[in-house]
Amino acid sequence: MPLTRRAALGTAMLPCVLPRAARAQDAYPSRPVTLVTGYAPGGLTDLTTRAIAERMQRELGQPVVVDNRVGAATAIAATAVAGARPDGYLLLMGASSLAINPALQPNLTPRDPRTELVPVGFAYRSAFVLHVHPSLPVRTVAELVTWAKANPGRLNFGSSGTGAVNHLALELLRTRAGIDVTHVPYRGGVPALIDLRQNRIQAMFQAALEAIPAIREGATRAIAVSGTDRLALLPEVPPVAETLPGFDAVFWQGLFAPVGTPAPVIARLSAALRAATDDPALRARMAEQGVAIETGDAEYLRRVLAEETEMWGRLIREAGIRAET
Repeated sequence: MPLTRRAALGTAMLPCVLPRAARAQDAYPSRPVTLVTGYAPGGLTDLTTRAIAERMQRELGQPVVVDNRVGAATAIAATAVAGARPDGYLLLMGASSLAINPALQPNLTPRDPRTELVPVGFAYRSAFVLHVHPSLPVRTVAELVTWAKANPGRLNFGSSGTGAVNHLALELLRTRAGIDVTHVPYRGGVPALIDLRQNRIQAMFQAALEAIPAIREGATRAIAVSGTDRLALLPEVPPVAETLPGFDAVFWQGLFAPVGTPAPVIARLSAALRAATDDPALRARMAEQGVAIETGDAEYLRRVLAEETEMWGRLIREAGIRAET
């Protein structure tokens, strides 16, 4: 059948249109990429994000700028990226809070990060150190459990705030071990550590970098770590899981993009993140800060988010944990 004039024109134009679209994707990124984080500048989370961003920009050939948008338990940062144009230029370094907020603070957005954000790749884990005041007559998790059972309600356990991962690590310990302890929430790890030094509280899970100076001074005693592996900084300290099998409570971060971001752009970002997390120099540098850089693809991050959303959601509901007001 002969072509109409319109069809002929359309056919003639097609080869010009498709290569131009393909070239636009191939050119990504053609300008700076912004990586949004929900944490304040200067902290370990911010410093780790910046170290990863620095390594990614070598792969992407464009600056990767870190934008700190703090507030609402990281929901401000996550919401900004979830609603952004899906072109790969505004990304989220999302954290464990994405798995916690849906159960703890269901009114925050995005209400379901599993469907409102697209995973790009996993970045790192950071375990907590369980340390106690030296006056507490325990040196192992087993001894802590025994003491707590013999003294119900007398063990004051601090955290950096209700719903923080180190608070949920405490709740996981409490439910797994069947102990009765008193939770004392603080506004951050530093004030909690001050009170632990003064024996106003007797125990807490704390970020390794915050805890180690007190441990080395003898002001506190490390008895376990919250992840499944020992820390390079404290190789003699065993995981809680050696006493309570399956125990795993860590802070983690991974890279996310808005829904609708083109697959080739996701693939480009994923490759850049993989290059960063595979870098031996970056791994060694962050291990000195108690951070375990870990390579994981989009599917791995999707699975971590789904599993932790289920785990923390169940714990929050069963323990009746409510957000601070």
